[in-house]
Order: sequence, then C-alpha cells, then structure tokens
Amino acid sequence: MLLPTIAAAAGMIVCACSSMPPSPYTEDATPLASLPGIEDQRGRFREIFCTVLEERGSTLPDSRPCEDALTRYGVEPAGTGQPVELGQADRRLVAVVVPGLGWDCFANWVDVKETSATHVRQFGYDMVAMKVEGLSSSAANARQIRDAIMAMEPVNNEPHLVLIGYSKGAPDILEAVVSYPEIRQRIAAVVGISGAIEGSPFAKHVKRSQLKLLRHFPGAECSAGDGGAVESLLPETRQAWLSENPLPDDFPYYSLVTCPEPERISSFLKHSYKKVGRVDVRNDGMVIFPGQFIPNSTFIGCVNADHWAVAVPVARSHPNLAPLFFDENDYPREALAEALLRFVEEDLASSVR
Repeated sequence: MLLPTIAAAAGMIVCACSSMPPSPYTEDATPLASLPGIEDQRGRFREIFCTVLEERGSTLPDSRPCEDALTRYGVEPAGTGQPVELGQADRRLVAVVVPGLGWDCFANWVDVKETSATHVRQFGYDMVAMKVEGLSSSAANARQIRDAIMAMEPVNNEPHLVLIGYSKGAPDILEAVVSYPEIRQRIAAVVGISGAIEGSPFAKHVKRSQLKLLRHFPGAECSAGDGGAVESLLPETRQAWLSENPLPDDFPYYSLVTCPEPERISSFLKHSYKKVGRVDVRNDGMVIFPGQFIPNSTFIGCVNADHWAVAVPVARSHPNLAPLFFDENDYPREALAEALLRFVEEDLASSVR
C-alpha cells in the first residue's frame, strides 16, 4: 500500500528507539466480539488452503507448512470435515485484482510474472489485474473500475467476476459497487485482502509531496491522477464513508486478513509496524486488524504475512535486497490464490441468493 519510497520517508518520521509492541496474536484473543455481522468461516478455508499446500506445495514458490501460513488467532471454528476438490472448476470465475496505493508507479520495478494467474488458469479460473491510478482517490478509481467492468465481454448470464481488492484497492472497489449499480449484475463476489477498509493510521503521517516521489521511482509509469490517494486512506475519511454508504447485498463479501506474528514483519516495515502499533498492536505494518473487515462479510482467514508479503513479491524480483529489507517477504501466494477461488466457488454454490 504505502510503498518503498513512502516507507523510506516513514523511517525518518518514526522514532528508532521506540520499542516493539507485544505479540498481538494469541490463542486467547477474542477478535470478533466487536465486529458484529461477521461470519467466521476460517475453519473451512484452512481445510482448503492446507489441502492445496499439501498437494501443490513442493511445486510452487515459497512453500511453507500450513500451520505457518495461517495464524490461529482467537477461537477459530473447526473445519467441516468435507473433502476438498482440487480438479477443474465447475464455475468459470474471473478474479479481477485491484491493487493498492502507487502500484502503477513501481509495478515495473517489482516485475510481477503473473505466476498466480498462470497457476489458477490450469484449473479453469482466470485472474486479471485491473489498471487504476495509484495516486488517485478512491472515488476516481471507482469510476475507472466501473468503466473497466462495463468494457469486459460477459462470459455467460451468471455473475462471474470476483473483485479482489488489495489494501487501498478494497475501498476503491466498495466505492465502485455503491456508486455504479450497473456493474453489480456482473459481480459474483467481493474480496478484501489486507484491505484498508477503515483506512490506515499511517496515512496521517504521509504528505502529498512525499507521495509524489513515487513518480520518480525507477521504471515508474504512473500519472499524478487527482492526488487524493492518501486522503482516501485517512481513517476518518473511510469511517465517514462507511457510515454514509450501506453496501449493496447483491453478492457476498469476504475478508482475508493479514495477522502476522511479530517475527514475520520484514525489516523495512518494522518502523511502520511500531508506529501503527501505537493505535493497535494488532497490525500488519500498515493496517490494523479490525480495520480490514468489510462490513457484514465472511471472515476467511488470518494470513501469517505482513502487508507486502501477502501480495507484493519484492524478494523474488530483487533477491539481493531481501536479506536486508524484505527478509520476511516470502509467502505461497499462488497456493493462496487457488484456495481463495476454490473457497469462494464452493461458498457461492452452497448459498441461496
């Protein structure tokens, strides 16, 4: 979300002598008590993700045991015990990923190889990245999301798009589905991954002048946009928007939350982890735990990864930087993408809407 150049500026803001917050994720935590309307389906998602990891793990990058891939936070419900199908998908879902703040400024530097898209296409799904303006407001990007969806050729008569918002991409999507009802009939589901649903406490420490530095990032191809990205991430902005804009109930919403153990925070994010920790120790380096939930959504799982590791493979494309700055950036993202789509497909099939 707040990317390398911004993080560097943050390092100058945060006091280096501040102490690490205590471990925020414990077995006796009760995270859902203050989150009414959230349905907890972590048990079933764990069954699916663990099965995918066991079946594909050795053939995919950054494999790790399932117990290390997901955090057991609070009282997690048991799984269903039902078998997990890993064959061809019954429903051709298309994952449309809306990235976070500044992505078009540093996408060339990260040089993502679309390995998750290649992986899920083997099983009858599809995955595409949506282009939005990384430095623009959520309102401006919502219009771009609307236009991109309306330009897509319908696959069939049933909704097939799974809109996946990473970080700021999540509130961008929510503004789109509220503001443009004409896109709703094409949407099967909305997913937030490490979503800045209630903004980021760190946003108040970032100035527009710092954000503009991203346009000078190596290989950057981003425009200035309307410059409102940081303002859109202020907690007061997001909370006011949520209170004034009930979400449509045309499709289900899912929240995949980042809940890293403290040792899973990369070195480059430790300053912001401490800073955000003054607001809530339960954070991934950029967003706090309760602020990642879409209202009235299904809680899928707690990912044991920091804010970048869950979606931005810096260590893969820049292995020379990994030991110094991105030492905890490894994560089995391809397996996570498959598990997510299989969970959504199964849940859609079992739901009467």
